[in-house]
Amino acid sequence: MTRRLWAVFLAALVVVAGGGLFALSAAGVFSRTQPTADPPPTPTPTPQPSKPVQPSSPALPHSPTPTTRPSNPARSHPTPRYVFPVGGCRADASQSHHDYPASDIFAKVGCLFVAPVNGRVDEVTRVDTWDPKTNRGPDRGGLSVSIVGVDGVRYYGSHLSAIAPGIRPGVIVRAGQTLAHTGKTGSARVTPPHLHFGISWPTKPNMWWIRRGAVAPQQFLNSWHHGGQLSPVSTVAKTHRTYGADNGCRSYC
Repeated sequence: MTRRLWAVFLAALVVVAGGGLFALSAAGVFSRTQPTADPPPTPTPTPQPSKPVQPSSPALPHSPTPTTRPSNPARSHPTPRYVFPVGGCRADASQSHHDYPASDIFAKVGCLFVAPVNGRVDEVTRVDTWDPKTNRGPDRGGLSVSIVGVDGVRYYGSHLSAIAPGIRPGVIVRAGQTLAHTGKTGSARVTPPHLHFGISWPTKPNMWWIRRGAVAPQQFLNSWHHGGQLSPVSTVAKTHRTYGADNGCRSYC
């Protein structure tokens, strides 16, 4: 009896225990999985510094191609400045001249003969070949210098005592620049010292009968002596047209 009770008791205990285990298993007590390790974090790339964005330049309006303006003739060829041709001492210009247009400007030996206007040296005579026995026209001036001014007029001075250094044909000179010194060469050996001054148009070399003077210079000399600026350009041009063809010396040859 006792054994049978114990057997029934044990069987019941086994049944109860098995049911409990079944119930726990059904409740998921034994089926819970172990937590897995989190995956390693993906490294975040280090941001690279971005290049500064250059601001776009605003569109500029189209500039027209500059046009070349014609030069101003007044600037390219300024009005000539005239000065009296004798400097450094008193000088008196004659108001007439024998046989052909010119002026004798009386001044002592050694005064300055200066360029009356900007220009270029034309002809220079450095040797006095005048002989009173022959009194040849080409020789009467003695030492002389002529220039062609920027105004296109030729200016001539003779009876000089010395030519200034560096004065030779082709040299550019300025108004007031010393060309030579007054004297008594040529036919002035037998007269008071003076500068023979002549105005003419440019010619070929050695045309002494034009070079010595073709236009009366008195009104221009009188103007320049008092600071005036009377120009001989128009008078010289008119006289040149009236003179006509040049066939050689016409008076006091």
